[in-house]
Amino acid sequence: MAHIEQRNQDATIYVGDLDLKVSESLLWELMLQAGPVVNVHIPRDKLSKEHMGYGFVEFRSEEDADYAIKIMNMIKLFGKPIRVNKASRDKKTYDVGANLFIGNLDPDVDEKLLYDTFSAFGVLIDAPKVMRDPETGNSRGFGFVNYDSFEAADAAIDAMNGQFLCNRTITVSYAYKKDSKHERHGSMAERILAANNPHVMRNRPNTMFAAGPVPPFPVPPMHQPVVMNQPMYLPPPGMHGVPPMMPPQYHMQPY
Repeated sequence: MAHIEQRNQDATIYVGDLDLKVSESLLWELMLQAGPVVNVHIPRDKLSKEHMGYGFVEFRSEEDADYAIKIMNMIKLFGKPIRVNKASRDKKTYDVGANLFIGNLDPDVDEKLLYDTFSAFGVLIDAPKVMRDPETGNSRGFGFVNYDSFEAADAAIDAMNGQFLCNRTITVSYAYKKDSKHERHGSMAERILAANNPHVMRNRPNTMFAAGPVPPFPVPPMHQPVVMNQPMYLPPPGMHGVPPMMPPQYHMQPY
């Protein structure tokens, strides 16, 4: 099995929300329906040896990977719909700098929980990272998520900063740049560059649903009279008002 860092990023997809019963061999057989598979990698917990609910599948070509995303996203494995998208969208092209720092993480928060939580706000161009102790594998209490747009990152900060995740109040802010200890991502310069980048993905995830279905019938304007479902009584010509008893011929049928 090829090392994860040696994979062809353009031909690699991310598969999330995997049931614990899903194995590498099963995922391989499933993805073969989309095209020739080169490699399957499902990260596992170092202590329990159970996988962490997500994995990566490398195809022979980028076209096969794109086709797999179209036909495999949200299909059910063991009763659970899986999420399928590009594992990396060529970071040199699509990484606009919308990189967030997630602090004060509970030890139980893993990469899957970060993905499930933060993918609701926009497209993640990388799998989330929980920084861990290299010897024990335990969480160091912080991690990172990287979006394809500043709009998604801003929405995540507004919604999640100061919220509880696994009974801890987390902090969400723009991460510091790797080449600077004092400058954070999200600057106006980065936003201008992102706005003028023709390659930046404009897609939104499946979790961004509309408020409701479009009515199948036109809604009448407010200036139109309201039609009552009760019978209406009209007076004979020349009379004003409605008499107590009207002849049947003046009864209008209800709509």
